[in-house]
Amino acid sequence: MKEIVIGPNDGGQRLDKFLQKSLPALPPALMHKYIRLKRVKRNGKRTHPGEKLETGDILSLYLNDELLERPAADQMFRRIRPNLQIVYEDDQILLCDKRPGMVVHEDDEGASDTLINHIKAYLYQKGQWDPDQEQSFAPALCNRIDRYTGGIVMAAKTAEALRVLNEKIRLRQVQKYYLCLVHGVPSPKEAVLSDRLLKDGDKNAVRVVRGAASRDKNAREASMRYQVLQSRSGVSLLECQLFTGRTHQIRVQLASRGWPLLGDAKYGVNARNKAFGMTHQALYSYKLRFAFQGEPTCLDYLNGRTFQVKDTPFLELFYRLPKA
Repeated sequence: MKEIVIGPNDGGQRLDKFLQKSLPALPPALMHKYIRLKRVKRNGKRTHPGEKLETGDILSLYLNDELLERPAADQMFRRIRPNLQIVYEDDQILLCDKRPGMVVHEDDEGASDTLINHIKAYLYQKGQWDPDQEQSFAPALCNRIDRYTGGIVMAAKTAEALRVLNEKIRLRQVQKYYLCLVHGVPSPKEAVLSDRLLKDGDKNAVRVVRGAASRDKNAREASMRYQVLQSRSGVSLLECQLFTGRTHQIRVQLASRGWPLLGDAKYGVNARNKAFGMTHQALYSYKLRFAFQGEPTCLDYLNGRTFQVKDTPFLELFYRLPKA
């Protein structure tokens, strides 16, 4: 028999979800059977899969040892010297300025030098997170940006902060602003763009679809606002605010109107990009604002606050261009 004391990061979860994460060797069908046979008890009493756990609960598990074994935690974060540019940090969340070139999670190539591993290493070395002391929680990212896009990525240090941020993002109560450089001078100077986007998973590419194609069941609504801040030598600096978060959204919506991003090899024109020496798209998630509404949460102290990166790398190139 094994007893597990439910900590703050595990409270609020359904029993079945908690067991699936903390005991991956326990098959779901067998888990439900053992709950029914009272081989899983909560505070000494019968329980059921959908019951919500509370901090301080004691789970008694009358299971075979092999089902109680937990796989060794991924050790990669223990071998990393964390290198983070922190925009903001408190006990609940961490905002990082991810530089272009770093992946946020392990990719298909198995890259381990990821933003989430650097965050885990940072919190582990600070003593704010230890996987050996947690049953099911690990620090997690709440948004992601492309490998060669830079800017603010939100990470949750606690399970409750993770739940709140994910919900606020779903409700569009976290406002995200980007800076980008595009070929051409968009007209009008400010507008809201609304399109339907269709993704080709094999090519990892997205396109704007109109007419009959827009009714494809896989097409997704995409909406954003842009504003031209300044133009120099046929290149414009734009601020973009996303209202939806689709793959490659800013890049595709602007390119479809004849204003591809500088450095964008997928949706732009390579010959034009080479003239500027750009090796990746000039796009940066430079600012975000929390605009919460609804029921009180553990993150209400952030409501109304705006956070911004210290610098955007491609701005130096832009301001060197002649104004004409």
